[in-house]
Amino acid sequence: MAKEVGISNDEVMMTINDNDDDDCDDGDDRAIGGGGNSGGDVESRHTHEAVFTSIVLFSLPSTSHASSLIMASVSCSASHLIPLLGGGTINATAAANYICTNFNAVSSKLSDTTYAVNNTYLLFSAYLVFAMQLGFAMLCAGSVRAKNTMNIMLTNVLDAAAGGLSYYLFGFAFAFGAPSNGFIGRHFFGLENIPSPSFDYSFFLYQWAFAIAAAGITSGSIAERTQFVAYLIYSSFLTGFVYPIVSHWFWSTDGWASASRSDNNLLFGSGVIDFAGSGVVHMVGGIAGLWGALIEGPRIGRFDQSGRSVALRGHSASLVVLGSFLLWFGWYGFNPGSFLTILKSYDDGGPYYGQWSAVGRTAVTTTLAGSTAALTTLFGKRLLAGHWNVIDVCNGLLGGFAAITSGCAVVEPWSAIICGFVAAWVLIGCNKLAEKLKYDDPLEAAQLHGGCGAWGVLFTGLFARERYVSEVYSAGRPYGLLMGGGGKLLAAQIIQILVIFGWVTATMGPLFYLLKKLNLLRISRDDEMSGMDMTRHGGFAYIYHDEDDKSHSHIPGFMLRKVEPTNTNSPSPNNNSPSAV
Repeated sequence: MAKEVGISNDEVMMTINDNDDDDCDDGDDRAIGGGGNSGGDVESRHTHEAVFTSIVLFSLPSTSHASSLIMASVSCSASHLIPLLGGGTINATAAANYICTNFNAVSSKLSDTTYAVNNTYLLFSAYLVFAMQLGFAMLCAGSVRAKNTMNIMLTNVLDAAAGGLSYYLFGFAFAFGAPSNGFIGRHFFGLENIPSPSFDYSFFLYQWAFAIAAAGITSGSIAERTQFVAYLIYSSFLTGFVYPIVSHWFWSTDGWASASRSDNNLLFGSGVIDFAGSGVVHMVGGIAGLWGALIEGPRIGRFDQSGRSVALRGHSASLVVLGSFLLWFGWYGFNPGSFLTILKSYDDGGPYYGQWSAVGRTAVTTTLAGSTAALTTLFGKRLLAGHWNVIDVCNGLLGGFAAITSGCAVVEPWSAIICGFVAAWVLIGCNKLAEKLKYDDPLEAAQLHGGCGAWGVLFTGLFARERYVSEVYSAGRPYGLLMGGGGKLLAAQIIQILVIFGWVTATMGPLFYLLKKLNLLRISRDDEMSGMDMTRHGGFAYIYHDEDDKSHSHIPGFMLRKVEPTNTNSPSPNNNSPSAV
């Protein structure tokens, strides 16, 4: 309506005079969300009051005196509204009093609506991130041999359940318990005093979904050879202590390296930009898995006596693809949801541009990075291995997602393509290095989440755009080196990589070593050969024959046999194998 009379909302300055007997009480400001990694605040109740007042004023009869008052700063009082209403003083006074009496109620409704919309957005994002646990479960199940399917599925359930209790009791407080010091939070244990002006229950749920995602990454690295009790211990420790400390450093308003510090005392004047957690989530889970797999050692049969690599293939490519698509779907809550709120306008973007646009852009950069990584892996592995491998493509896809997670909100879509392309080669290179070092990770979790996550952190320091950094965080911040922003942000990102590697090494490494010394880490050789489904969980998930495993060849029943492509360098006209396509 302001546009109709040629006056913008910015030209109407509305203030509330609390000392006037006829004035309306504006109430307390109500902030939404608070904390987190987006650095954004929602509009206060004053914004809604100004909007409502603009509507009222522009609805009044047009007089020369009214026009002069519209351009000035007015207050919600009868004395100011009488000249605008015209007519007799008694009627005008009654109308003005009626408007001001209902003013606070309308403003409160608008504020409540904003709160509800943002809270619903965050809850929906939390549901999407939690749905990634189903993706992890399917991916893990398809990537292990059939004899360990029930075991790996149970560990995924455990990550969510044990992580829920530990994050409720300790983890959330260590991560976001402000006010606190730069190292660790110290409030909100057991969600005491929640909801608060800073946090609501939806914020806890969202952050818990992130915490159990880190634990799920680790479980893939130590699959097929780890005792059940070890899963319980490491999962609770990771989600209740190790991960929360890292998220406090980089996401809390008190964290020493956070880009959202409330006192603006930022690391290198920038703070670390890890918007949705390439470092905080993926590197933490990947490095924890790295140490678990290193201390446990490779699975039996993974390397022969001469040290050559022997593929222990997962039993179901179908489950791997299903899990990958579920993770892709959940990533739209993981990255865009990390804004925490959606109803926020940006000053210089026009009425159609605001945080809702940034949310959409973040979904686009996420999509492009993953898609590029998948295609790059497809053709890269074709050149290196000689066939089209859907498992490799799925891992490449997830590597692209893990990499873009850090800078998804502050980079251009075209740079996301670069991120995905490099991430694919980082994953291929890490897998080659792991093979040479005789490192066994059934899901390539350490390489994918640790290696690609580290690349994603560096990528943000190179390609973050100034405008997007200003919108998501604040103006005047350092931005990407290759975008003309200097090297301060890149330096902060390098610090993040180093401290995460050091912290996770110092905590999870000794834990896995202690579990090994107590004989609580690895299962026996007989159990590993027979499969944990039979020896630990009462039977197989389904009857299935792993062709490279002869230990169950005596079991009667219907057996499925895997058919693998033959790798031939010079396919003949009669050769119809996939490698010849």
